[in-house]
Amino acid sequence: MMTTTTTISQHDFYGDEDSETSVSVSVIENMKEEYGLFVWPCSVILAEYVWQHRSRFHGSSVLELGAGTSLPGLVAAKVGANVILTDDATKPEVLDNMRRVCELNKLNCNVMGLTWGVWDAPIFDLRPNIILGADVLYDSSAFDDLFATVSFLLQNSPDAVFITTYHNRSGHHLIEFLMVKWGLKCVQLRDGFSFLPSHKASVLSGNIQLVEIVLSSIKQQFV
Repeated sequence: MMTTTTTISQHDFYGDEDSETSVSVSVIENMKEEYGLFVWPCSVILAEYVWQHRSRFHGSSVLELGAGTSLPGLVAAKVGANVILTDDATKPEVLDNMRRVCELNKLNCNVMGLTWGVWDAPIFDLRPNIILGADVLYDSSAFDDLFATVSFLLQNSPDAVFITTYHNRSGHHLIEFLMVKWGLKCVQLRDGFSFLPSHKASVLSGNIQLVEIVLSSIKQQFV
């Protein structure tokens, strides 16, 4: 029988040298479970981006897709965003872990199941200002469903933005094709390590990009 190893990792975010501002987030990780219960480098980088742009997130309505251990969404909540954390509705163990992490950090985030490409009733009421997704572009067979979901959410909130971090192992050509297909466009592309503090960068590896995606046109209407 496989044994599981549960740990709690702590993630700290500090302000400028002349600022006393800082936050700390504790995350429950399960080292023997599926991918959804481990903090991956893309999540660390996206969380750092949220922290460094905290004034942008304060007071915003934020939805994290494929949240897993939810580090970016938790940081957003810490800096004053109204946060909905989502992951695959067919993975109750991941959703339960997300709720425990919220309780651990004394955060009042809404946790809900949201399966990409599935139009359940709750998705029609979602109108986030900012959509987050860390390492959601890892399984090319799910890309189409992901972009369909992102496109739907952005059409519900045309001024919103999708911010995601992903490894360059992902097929750029496929990503670009699906963005065009679903009426999306890239407005920012950055090296994920370009803004990461050195003490965090030194323990991570990979070629990680951060991209901001918006609606380029109302290509397809959902009814």
